[in-house]
Amino acid sequence: MSETHEPQRLQKLLAAAGIASRRASEDLIREGRVSVDGRPAELGEKVLPTADIRVDGERVAVDTGHVYVMLNKPQGVLTTADDPEGRPTVLDLINLDQRLFPVGRLDMDTEGLLLLTNDGDLAHQLMHPSYEVPRTYLVLANAVRKLAIQRLRDGAELEDGFAKPQSVRLVEQTGQESLIEVIMTEGRKREVRRLFQACDVNLLRLARVAYGGVDLGELRQGKWRFLTPHEVGTLKSAVQGGPKRKKDGRTKGQVRASTTASREERRRRGGPHGHGGSGGKGGGQGKGGSRR
Repeated sequence: MSETHEPQRLQKLLAAAGIASRRASEDLIREGRVSVDGRPAELGEKVLPTADIRVDGERVAVDTGHVYVMLNKPQGVLTTADDPEGRPTVLDLINLDQRLFPVGRLDMDTEGLLLLTNDGDLAHQLMHPSYEVPRTYLVLANAVRKLAIQRLRDGAELEDGFAKPQSVRLVEQTGQESLIEVIMTEGRKREVRRLFQACDVNLLRLARVAYGGVDLGELRQGKWRFLTPHEVGTLKSAVQGGPKRKKDGRTKGQVRASTTASREERRRRGGPHGHGGSGGKGGGQGKGGSRR
């Protein structure tokens, strides 16, 4: 991108600030809603990013270095930059010159909110499990009873550690299907799907609808938009203060890594408790067995 001391087209600066796409920014200029240094803006003019640029009288904070985008990912689209097999990717849906990368991943069959940016520091913090940034999902499943909802709330042991949602709420029950809201804070690979499988709940469809306090809203599937300055601020607030730590001073990621290492050590020794064997009175499958 251009250096901050070089004039750039006004609609490009407005797009970089997340006000609107370039085309929509041109409409704002035509409508007389944009001013530069106290005068009405002109379509196609070039201005310095340091200029006093306002939309409807409100100062625009222009950052020509970072871009933040929200995409409503459809099913069947890969969350990757490119695919050797030529399958559609999320970047195929976004017509921007900047090189962006996804904040976390949604598997091919999962739809909904996906954030993309070139702000590596913020992306790392948003993805890291130690920051415990909430991700909200809506799950369509076969009709469930209260007991199944409670099992989901209690969490389950997965192959990469114990998974426990921040919250689980039954949104709607209609006929043979249930709509369930689930909030997770780690972002492990296919974590929601694996949790539902471990709790014997048949998941039919999965969509992420919020990330770090930013909602998908009315954005149509397959479409994208720039985040507003307020939404970028919301994401930065979600990671403010650094990684969350437990009472013993360790982060959630460190606790999970330690638990996984302990589990692997027990397996090497034989049996879940390290006493050898897998059955009988001396085995590890009695009352003190691992959680499920």
